[in-house]
Amino acid sequence: MSSPSGVQHITFRRPQSKPAAPKPKRHTGILQDQLRRAQRRPWTPSFSLAFRIFLLIRVTGAMYSNIDDCDEVFNFWEPLHFLDRGYGFQTWETSPQYAIRSWAYILLHLPAARAVTFLLGAEKRPAFFTVRIFLATICAFSEAKFYRTVAEKINERVGRYLFFMLLFSAGMWNASTAFLPSSFAMYMTMFAFSYALDRPSYNNPRRTLLATLAFAVGAIVGWPFALALAIPFVFEELFIFGADVVAPEVYQSWVTKRWKRLFAAGLVASLIFIPVVGIDSLAYGKLTIVPWNIVRYNIFGGAERGPDLYGTSPWNYYFLNLVLNFNILLPLAVLALPALAVTWLVDSKRLGIIKPTANESSPFTLLAIRLLPFYLWLGILTLQAHKEERFMFPAYPLLCFNAAVTLYLMRGWEEALFIKLTNSPYRASQTSLFACFTLSVIAATSILSVSRIMALWHYYHAPMTVVWALETQELPRLLKETGLLPTYSSTPEDETPRIDLSPIKNFDLRLCVGKEWHRFPGSYLVPDGVSVEFVNCEFDGLLPGHFTDIPAQEGSSTWWLRPGTSHIPEHQNDLNKEEPSRYVPVDTCDYLIDVDFPLHPVASPLEPRYAIDETKWERVFCKPFIDPRHSRLLTRAFWVPGAAWQSHNEFGEYCLLKNKGRVGQKVEEIKRGVARGDV
Repeated sequence: MSSPSGVQHITFRRPQSKPAAPKPKRHTGILQDQLRRAQRRPWTPSFSLAFRIFLLIRVTGAMYSNIDDCDEVFNFWEPLHFLDRGYGFQTWETSPQYAIRSWAYILLHLPAARAVTFLLGAEKRPAFFTVRIFLATICAFSEAKFYRTVAEKINERVGRYLFFMLLFSAGMWNASTAFLPSSFAMYMTMFAFSYALDRPSYNNPRRTLLATLAFAVGAIVGWPFALALAIPFVFEELFIFGADVVAPEVYQSWVTKRWKRLFAAGLVASLIFIPVVGIDSLAYGKLTIVPWNIVRYNIFGGAERGPDLYGTSPWNYYFLNLVLNFNILLPLAVLALPALAVTWLVDSKRLGIIKPTANESSPFTLLAIRLLPFYLWLGILTLQAHKEERFMFPAYPLLCFNAAVTLYLMRGWEEALFIKLTNSPYRASQTSLFACFTLSVIAATSILSVSRIMALWHYYHAPMTVVWALETQELPRLLKETGLLPTYSSTPEDETPRIDLSPIKNFDLRLCVGKEWHRFPGSYLVPDGVSVEFVNCEFDGLLPGHFTDIPAQEGSSTWWLRPGTSHIPEHQNDLNKEEPSRYVPVDTCDYLIDVDFPLHPVASPLEPRYAIDETKWERVFCKPFIDPRHSRLLTRAFWVPGAAWQSHNEFGEYCLLKNKGRVGQKVEEIKRGVARGDV
């Protein structure tokens, strides 16, 4: 029956719900969880949150960590200070005769130093910490990216373990803000592995290009030897199927395409040489390829030259050093490959594909290749006679990665054993036993690392504290005593008044260091108007000289900041031979930095106990400094609050000493000048 004409009908439709967004897939990495697969994902911070947490810790390190290596001061902070301020110490490495330090690398840090000077005026101490914060930011970003890649490409739990291992380790605390090419190589290594941890595939050229670029930047701009960490990546790119399934009949074509792709990526990466060689050649005044100079000196220097001139160490040096900086993570890292083999035998389902075909790669092989770089780096460095802590920096994140993988695999063994004993996967999924195990390991290594960091602060921070006392206590006192203390300057936004120390140049002060030359924290922490010199001591090697800030010659290039970088200094050598012209008489020093151990004093004609010579020297400021020779190994390596722990350590005094007669005479001269109106 038809509806009457003119009648309208209303039809109601059910509300159409939007299709739910697909949930992110779990277990897409190489390692596969076997319990709680359908339950809530383990907590892993996002990239943004991880970066902010890393940045908080790294900026704290930038403000409070020590400078542990004199090479950092004299080969990088001092050249940067010369570019920025026009004076500083120069080692033979930055002489155009040898040119094994890259001005391109140093120049990267100049904008950070100049920016804070532009904002705050003539003060240069803030520039030191701004550069460190700049390094902390880069490190935090690279750590966050590395961690997220591990969580996505390896396993979420492995990523979570890695996050806390990187965050709290004493090794990363030291390396993250160090102004060293090895630290820069460490940043680039993390960026490189953020791409290299993905499986190689013909359809993924981005992995090849970006990983190759990151490795190349770390080696060319930073430290050329860090390129050794890329060897497993190169092998994987050339020979391992990865995500490709390759039939025998197309194998040759596949190999050819892989080789061509890696070669093309290498050609693109080699373009980094152009700006680096250009900047270094401009700075040194001649064509200079610094990475080659470094390799040539360290490997082809001959019997009379080379790194062994600067000390050799026993084979176990790095193992002992890594135990200090990473404690229980070191054995976990070393056991990564054996643990992977055990997992293949007792818990093979955790590796995904149990029996891959001949045309595809085994997850076991892929993970083993990713664990190899740490072993390779540790082996290469252990074989070298000359060893230093900073050489290990590029592999620090890989040590944590290996340790995180081992911890995850050990947790898998526990799960497999529990299921075998109880015959109940359900009970295994409900127990907190496995979580308690991994939590206890992470908590233990974190507590030990924090204890080590606190030990470094309490026992070895005195050199930086002493120069701070010179700037904030002693120099203002001199200005006040002579009537030159300027009015406190402050703004409504700045509640902390600052003192203008520029009148200190009228004193022509000289700060000297003797046997403590290797702990000098750098010219950035010594105010303008105070020159720094060396006095003779028992050290019989070559100490740095001073840069010569020559004016640009007429008709020469004005593109470079300081023509003095191309000046060949006198009395430099690459044989570590002592140069007497580096010393000044101690009587010409207004202030002296020295350490004294009164309970077990050590003195010689070249190193008298200045701190007890009260007729000539006045103690302006002293700070406790540990005597490692007479302190117990455990208590000096780690810090625990309480007198009982500290009773096993012996301390000396790290002092800023004032030449009473010399400074007193200058004070009187300035007073007379102020009275006459001459000053």
